[in-house]
Amino acid sequence: MRRLTVLGTCGAWPQAGRAASGFLLEYDWFRLVLDLGYATLPRLLTYCEGGDIDAVVITHEHPDHCADLSALGRERYFSDDRRARVPLYCTPGVIGRVQAMEPSEDLLDVFSVYRLPGTHQVGPFQLDAVLLPHHVPHAGVRVTAPGLTVAYSGDAGPDAALAPLGACASLFVIGATLQGPPPDEDPRHLMSATEAGTWATRAGAQRLLLTHFWPDSDRARSVTEAQSTFAGEVIAADEGLIVPL
Repeated sequence: MRRLTVLGTCGAWPQAGRAASGFLLEYDWFRLVLDLGYATLPRLLTYCEGGDIDAVVITHEHPDHCADLSALGRERYFSDDRRARVPLYCTPGVIGRVQAMEPSEDLLDVFSVYRLPGTHQVGPFQLDAVLLPHHVPHAGVRVTAPGLTVAYSGDAGPDAALAPLGACASLFVIGATLQGPPPDEDPRHLMSATEAGTWATRAGAQRLLLTHFWPDSDRARSVTEAQSTFAGEVIAADEGLIVPL
């Protein structure tokens, strides 16, 4: 079984019926979580009973990407069957931000922490992470295994590092918060749908999955804008969407 399941798609906060950023990547029964923003844990538990996962990657410390890491930590902390610590790969600041939500329950009791950016072997995956521009330290991640490459930009701004990050990816997951012409500002901390298509093209990616939508935005418009700069398949992420890999 090789698939990506969308847990949440909203940037900033989740609109009614949705969740913030989060994905479950499964490869031959190994389960890797990419981000755990607001309201993603209940969705994750639908697919992984009792929080039975193998590793977690958190791209940065903004709560729309990490808030439910606290919820997962509590689920494992209070479990009747205390299991081995889960490998957690994250940027500086994530542990401090999440630990502050509940200081009395030590995250290090349930997670083994490895710092991003960097390269790590995570089960069957090679995980390569690079810094991308954002308001706080932020890692874009590239996950490779035999026959599979998935890249994820998080919600970073445009940067030359996106091309090698997503090079020839089976699926390039890109945060496309903005619509229309990109703002005239420097540095840039978010990307538009048109830019997402541009970087997927430069990377030579096979498919593009748009995510991190501003709540209540017109997602069909984002797809159309991305299609103007990317000739491959463009998919709008949706909660519960399963993308075969």
